[in-house]
Amino acid sequence: MDVFQSINTLLVSVFALICTLPTVLVLIVSLSDEESIRNKGYSFWPDSFSISAYKSLFTGNHQLLQSYTVSFGVTLVGTAAAVLITGMAGYTLANKQVRYRNKLAFFFFFTMLFNTGLVPWYMINDFLGFKNNIMALIVPTLLFSPFNLFLVRNFMQELPEELFESARMDGASDAYIAFRIVFPLSLPVLATVALFYGLGYWNNWFNAIMLVDKQSLYPLQYLLYKLQSEISMVNQMQGAAASNITLPSESFKMAVAIITIGPIVLLYPFLQRFIIKGLIVGAVKG
Repeated sequence: MDVFQSINTLLVSVFALICTLPTVLVLIVSLSDEESIRNKGYSFWPDSFSISAYKSLFTGNHQLLQSYTVSFGVTLVGTAAAVLITGMAGYTLANKQVRYRNKLAFFFFFTMLFNTGLVPWYMINDFLGFKNNIMALIVPTLLFSPFNLFLVRNFMQELPEELFESARMDGASDAYIAFRIVFPLSLPVLATVALFYGLGYWNNWFNAIMLVDKQSLYPLQYLLYKLQSEISMVNQMQGAAASNITLPSESFKMAVAIITIGPIVLLYPFLQRFIIKGLIVGAVKG
């Protein structure tokens, strides 16, 4: 290893360490005693540690496991369906034999510039029955992002046209070409949009606020938001009553952050090797 590579490796390592520090701080604060946080603020070296925040989250809270299941199921099903629809739409727009494909692409592009607003969105979902059921957490955000669609289309347009012609000469149908040839070759960009969709579904709490009243259907993000609001309200009421009992509000916030990022952050290492190639090639204008 020459001097340049050594310096480069050292700089990248230092930068990676700096990027990791905020997450480490969040973890330490989530395990800090509430009194220590009030005295020293957020610190890597708190006066004392405590797991009271995690106890508040998990003790007797069976709803947390239920919400974890809901979020995991919604993310899994929603991401798979969204990637499938985006891939099929991207293949259609990249297929040069499809007439008016540029006009179709304009319709998708138009939705990137203008949207209908919140009230029509709510009325349509209510009319279609996407309310107080699991579909309300999946379908309203299932209709793919046009940005991801164009990313996939541009990637597929970079594939050799001779590949399509050879398959058609052998009698292959469009479905066969799409699922047996194009999609496997487009794995980098499909993995990239899968990560985007997965993050979107995992962090989505807006659909639950607008369309879900049943507690059994609360996703994890919305449940933790409600718990945090309730703890803040209780602390305010106790402060007004001059009580000596204090709930772990600050460490609770950080514990919530650790719990919510846990499963989804494990997804990135498995998809990371596809993401750079998928973004670079898919971003090239076709």
